[in-house]
Amino acid sequence: MKQAIMIGAGNIGRGFIGAIFSRSGYHVTFADVNMTLIDAINAEGRYTVHIQDRDPAAFTITNIDGISSAGPELAEALKTAELVTTAVGLRILPIVAKPIAARKAAGNTAPLNIVACENAVRATSQLKNAVYALLDDETKAFADANVGFADCAVDRIVPKMDFADPLDVAVEEFSEWDVERSGWKGELPEIDGMSVVDDLSAYIERKLFTLNSG
Repeated sequence: MKQAIMIGAGNIGRGFIGAIFSRSGYHVTFADVNMTLIDAINAEGRYTVHIQDRDPAAFTITNIDGISSAGPELAEALKTAELVTTAVGLRILPIVAKPIAARKAAGNTAPLNIVACENAVRATSQLKNAVYALLDDETKAFADANVGFADCAVDRIVPKMDFADPLDVAVEEFSEWDVERSGWKGELPEIDGMSVVDDLSAYIERKLFTLNSG
């Protein structure tokens, strides 16, 4: 089965990117420092995404588990991962760089693609810089050959709402996730909800002027 690691199990991670992976047939491992949240994910194994829009709806996300992002579990999971995304905030990205840098020691040369789904301009490039700062020249060469860092633009409003199940999350119906092709390594996956674009600049500017500015 296809595997994805979602670093950040907050509302964006569960309601947007994690939900996209699950609905595209991936097993999703959420990694977070909030162990109350991680324990609930492992105990329940599902949650509901509530679309709060003119046409309300709901769907259930399954095939998930959770691990700590602060312990050895994340570094271990990243040794065999094929796709990693983050939604942890730009300030936290360097914290997740060290376990990503440990992949070479496992000797895994299969492509690993990393996409930082943050509210920032070219957050994945910033994450790449944090990762490369931890690497020697030999490991940088390994990463150049085997690890993709694809910048993206994300657009979905995920309002804070309280539900009986604390794992449930509310979202708007509209969503857009644009990933830049040039940063990707290996074959592009078929993920319903992820658009692959040749030049991300126009999508970033559109979001800044139409969403963030508003």
